[in-house]
Amino acid sequence: MWTAVECAEAVRGTTSPNPPVGCVVLDRDGVVVGTGGTQPPGGPHAEVGALAAAGERARGGTAVVTLEPCSHHGRTPPCTDALLAAGVARVVYAVSDPNPQAAGGGRVLADAGVRVEGGVLADEVAGGPLRAWLHSVATGRPHVTWKYAATLDGRVAAADGTSRWISSADSRAEVHEVRRKVDAIVAGRGTVLADDPALTARDAGGTPAARQPLRVVVGLGDLPDGARVLDAAAETLHVRTHDPAEVLAVLGARGVVDVLLEGGPTLAGAFARAGLVDRVLAYVAPVLLGAGPVALGDAGVSTITGAHRLRVEGVTMSGPDVRVSAVPVRD
Repeated sequence: MWTAVECAEAVRGTTSPNPPVGCVVLDRDGVVVGTGGTQPPGGPHAEVGALAAAGERARGGTAVVTLEPCSHHGRTPPCTDALLAAGVARVVYAVSDPNPQAAGGGRVLADAGVRVEGGVLADEVAGGPLRAWLHSVATGRPHVTWKYAATLDGRVAAADGTSRWISSADSRAEVHEVRRKVDAIVAGRGTVLADDPALTARDAGGTPAARQPLRVVVGLGDLPDGARVLDAAAETLHVRTHDPAEVLAVLGARGVVDVLLEGGPTLAGAFARAGLVDRVLAYVAPVLLGAGPVALGDAGVSTITGAHRLRVEGVTMSGPDVRVSAVPVRD
């Protein structure tokens, strides 16, 4: 299953609005004979790719997949049909499919005589490659990760506005990998005017990644000619509103599932105030400034009882920085 998770992670960012799924096929003796990950919309699902790699060696073997195989005909035929045609004897999956149109594949396989087991590494898969997709199915809107870098005393820039570089080269490289795997990067028009960011995913040498997320600028006014966010490196969408819910509605209609919120404290505050931040990814550098703008603007909190409470799900080092991943505590 961990290998299947790796297959899913390898295709994350390329499959939306479909889920990034990974599959491993084992032969009768438990030897891996095929792996696969879901291809872009219209392409084969993970199970089909893994079965194609395995060929006849799949017969009598086991398919291990991160999401319950689908049992409906969408852009492609049901994965349950492919598994039955390949003659697999056992299917193991992590997460049950919550999509009513596609759910029930496990039951279809069991009724056909296949041994089926679900729930293997379910929490790890649900909090990993399937996090954003599961959220979008449950809520009907894209999943939003607010990413920021700040000093140990919570500043995102110095008093004169300079901010390069608060975080380390290790953290910046990691953020570019995060960017590469999301569907869209969202920033405010104010950030574009102040910092002229490219909002692209690049490698350590500055070379743009082969696949770029959609760049989204939020704000009412026009963008300046020559802004880097308007270059040909990636597609840019200008959403002329200050309403975070409207931004997500526009993106959801385009099939966007996974959003990375970047930019300044005003936009971050607006999303937090609207209850539309689903994960916080903070890079805290061992730096003190003592003055300058803070990471989060007005988040609608006037008293401690109204604070946005978070549950920390992970704390790791990123070079000299501390990376904190936290999710909101919601009823």
